[in-house]
Amino acid sequence: MNFIRNLIHKADRSSMYVVLLSCAGIGIFLYLNKWSYFRLSTDEWVMVYTMLGAALILDYFTFQIPPKGNQQSMDSSVYLACIFMFGGAFSLSVLLPVSLILLIKDRKLAWWKHIVNFSIYSLMIAGAASVFTWTGGIPGALDGYNLLPYFAALAAYFIINTITLGMFFHFSTKDALQQMKRVFVTESLLVYLCTLILALVLTILVVHNGVLGLLLYLSLSILLSHAFKQLFVMYQSIEEKANTDQRTGLFNHSHFENMLESELAIARSQGTPLSLGLIDIDDFKKYNDRFGHLQGDSLLALLGDFLNRKTDGSNVTAFRYGGEEFTLLMPGMDLDQAYAFMNKLRKQLNDTPFEGVEVFPHGCLSFSAGVARYEVDMYNKSQLVDQADKALYYAKKQGKNNVHRHGSNDGMEHEIDLVQDVRDIEQQLNLFRYKDMDTFKHSKRVYKYALDLSELLELDNVEKRNFVLGALIHDIGKLEIPWSILNKKEKLTAEEWETIKGHVTWGKKMAMTNERFADLIPYIELHHERYDGAGYPYGLKGCEIPRLCRMLTVIDSFDAMTTERPYQETKNMGEAIKELQMCSGSQFDPELAELFIRYIQKRTVQQQMV
Repeated sequence: MNFIRNLIHKADRSSMYVVLLSCAGIGIFLYLNKWSYFRLSTDEWVMVYTMLGAALILDYFTFQIPPKGNQQSMDSSVYLACIFMFGGAFSLSVLLPVSLILLIKDRKLAWWKHIVNFSIYSLMIAGAASVFTWTGGIPGALDGYNLLPYFAALAAYFIINTITLGMFFHFSTKDALQQMKRVFVTESLLVYLCTLILALVLTILVVHNGVLGLLLYLSLSILLSHAFKQLFVMYQSIEEKANTDQRTGLFNHSHFENMLESELAIARSQGTPLSLGLIDIDDFKKYNDRFGHLQGDSLLALLGDFLNRKTDGSNVTAFRYGGEEFTLLMPGMDLDQAYAFMNKLRKQLNDTPFEGVEVFPHGCLSFSAGVARYEVDMYNKSQLVDQADKALYYAKKQGKNNVHRHGSNDGMEHEIDLVQDVRDIEQQLNLFRYKDMDTFKHSKRVYKYALDLSELLELDNVEKRNFVLGALIHDIGKLEIPWSILNKKEKLTAEEWETIKGHVTWGKKMAMTNERFADLIPYIELHHERYDGAGYPYGLKGCEIPRLCRMLTVIDSFDAMTTERPYQETKNMGEAIKELQMCSGSQFDPELAELFIRYIQKRTVQQQMV
């Protein structure tokens, strides 16, 4: 038993699934077919050969449907028609020789994949035949007065196909739900409906017209396959044009946004590294002014071709971000690897000859670049772009023609003017003096807590600035809440609570109007997220919430509990600490809640001594 347990533990989950699926498919085949080949009459053998030929011809005319790599053929209509005319066992009798011929013919495909395909088809045929019989279907001529069994059989065929392949994606890529929705449900549904119609047509034609009917059916199927193939070629052409920047030949900004979202989702779900590089051609405006826009366009085209060649065959994808800016998505690369890759590109570009490079300060083509990496607490794709942009800005400030890593020298990336920032935010908070004095006082107290804790947490200058300013401004969105709700003495209704919750979104929009406060947005937007994922607005949980935002949640809640508020009872110090401990691990980060409790207890003792 221990040997088996160890074997299971070591085995890859997708391999285990393939083995179980193959055993199930082969077992179902043997159980239902019962080697019916030995009992077939001559006419039935002729029909097996006929259907076998039809399935192979349709398999030959396999076509692609969006997205890229997803293939479909009309051979399923043959198996369904066999179920409708002769039953599931006969359909399986056609499937086995077709699978053996494909195994011999298509040797590029691994043998185990042929077995998986055979097993999935066996399960689909068995499921569809069982549902067909269960819903009252009788093999033979098409019953036009009772179409339910035909639709039910197709539904079973489709569902089994979706589940078996969806689970394979789940075990191999951990992306089952998205794949099932995108690949099987959305894009394949129309094709499966066509398959059902073709199966019904085949049933009618074969029953009433024999071989002639089969020939007519094959002609129709081949034409349809050809039409689908042409549609896919057209789709590919349109998709390529829509995603490509015509000037540089690289993918455009829109495609970058889509791919960034997809790569972030993969990095988030699989825990793989992801880095982003942002490139800006040095002194491009000077070159444009000197040689004109046409020559400037040639320089953009050269850089597009350069990036295309240098990233070809790798996991790195290059995009034109806009103007003379380019982005590189680097899945699988950590920050140091991405930095080394970008720096290598920079040096290679320096050695690339081009007309008019003498006007550049360095006497050669060059770019400045910023590199940033995905962090687990990034909840918005713009955060990664913003960090790369800041690193790029710093690289330019250092004299251009260099690459900078975000976070490698944060103290120099920002000019800290905390006093002026506090003064600017306090001017906005003064509006609370006439609208909601409680929120005004609360913001000032939370700010002071944050100042103390920034020392305990040993934050650097940038982290301290963002943390304390974020604490000060975190409730700014409450300015949009009606006075009657903010100052209501009675219990709030459900609708009023929804209005209160809206302050995080309104606050974010207010902060977005001033670029200086863009770094404070996470504190404004996320200070009501909970450690267990039951908070708002996104339902983030654990480390998905930035650490200092989790700290702010503890401070904000403690102050709200211990001061008088119009919509809740006030707790004393001991009760509030007990509440923090009770909600530690659910509402609050346990480690940070414990840190805050130690801080507040120590501070209380010091105040009592004074």
